[in-house]
Amino acid sequence: MAETKVVHNRDELRYEVYSDGELAGFTQYHLTGDRVVFTHTEIDKAFSGQGLGKVLAGEALDDVVAEGKVIVPRCAFIAGYLKKTDKYEGHVEAPAR
Repeated sequence: MAETKVVHNRDELRYEVYSDGELAGFTQYHLTGDRVVFTHTEIDKAFSGQGLGKVLAGEALDDVVAEGKVIVPRCAFIAGYLKKTDKYEGHVEAPAR
């Protein structure tokens, strides 16, 4: 089984997921005050079907909550992940339209 690791790359404003040391994907965000607005998530096709998107989303969202910030899911993947769990209830703000 591959070793996975999620890294918060603050310089690039994204969380990155690595599989056996190789960058497999990321979720991009921007900051607005105490709000972390997720805008795009991408997993390289070479790593699809391994559940890395779920690992990435879970660890990124856990980190946002641990920092006391609010999750704003503008990214369809993050929004879909949030619909499948109530773990982040009270920490999510609907994005402005």
